Amino acid sequence: MPLPIHNQTVPSLVLFLVYPGFQPVDLAGPLQAFATAAEEGGVHYDLRIVSAAGGPVKGAGPFEVSTEPYAALADRVDTLIVPGGPGVDDASKDALVVQAVKTLAADARRVCAVCTGAFLLASTGLLNGRSACTHWRAAERLASAYPEVNVDPQPIYLRDGRVYTSAGVTAGIDLTLALIEEDAGRVCAHAVARRLVVHMWRPGGQAQYSDALRFQDVEAQPFAPLLAEMAARPAAPWRIADMAEASNHSVRSFYRKFVEATGEGPASALERIRVEYAGALLGSTSASLKEVARRSGFVSEQGMRRAFLRTTGRLPSSLLRPDAAGGAMKPVPIPR
Repeated sequence: MPLPIHNQTVPSLVLFLVYPGFQPVDLAGPLQAFATAAEEGGVHYDLRIVSAAGGPVKGAGPFEVSTEPYAALADRVDTLIVPGGPGVDDASKDALVVQAVKTLAADARRVCAVCTGAFLLASTGLLNGRSACTHWRAAERLASAYPEVNVDPQPIYLRDGRVYTSAGVTAGIDLTLALIEEDAGRVCAHAVARRLVVHMWRPGGQAQYSDALRFQDVEAQPFAPLLAEMAARPAAPWRIADMAEASNHSVRSFYRKFVEATGEGPASALERIRVEYAGALLGSTSASLKEVARRSGFVSEQGMRRAFLRTTGRLPSSLLRPDAAGGAMKPVPIPR
């Protein structure tokens, strides 16, 4: 017996609306996540790929999919997902594609965009007055093209009412995991994450660009070996003297040069690295909060909580896997 979705046991119709030049991974990632949820949790999804006219639609690169014409659908749409891709600008100007989005979104319970799919939603007016995100490289362009949209360049995904937007590529999977959690609970969503070998189930409020990657930018190259070592051994008792020695600087000049290169002090950088490492452990292992704090270099659980609140605005317990929390956890809504 399929698990009920909002008091329904009938299949929940999930549509993926594609157009010429869509990004294949924006389609394949969420599609596979929903399919895996049906296998893992018993939740019943009816997954279909549609387009404005139906027939084969070529995506970016040598990728082509068969689609149904959206107008032929008689069933009520539960979730509409629009992928991004290099063809989204042309799609946003195509009256047939724009009308397809408007028609399907009118009665859908949830309307979602992956990556630059936000441009297509914005072209219909669906994002007017709403908060939305997209890939960080396209955020400024989205804000400029659609000033009625409150663009936030930071989050992995955002929910504003029934409309959801996300950053690019793998962020589409993060968003889908959150949708699955809404439908079938957190245990099912975590089971899907494990099946897909998702390293860490990332909350929507998390920044798109990880601190470990940011610290490897060109500007930080003088300290790249040190930062790599800190990321590899976050639990080590790093002192300023240790950092200075590891980077071949005197203690006297180390702090000033580190700030110039990275934009923040070494203690702050270390805290961010430890928080990111702890988050990965919480999302991918069954370790307790106490054990995660120890392995990440925090003196105590309380110290880890304070660090999480400072850097992410969330508590580390929100990332715990169900089996680490002593059983099933209640569904948690997507952060606004």
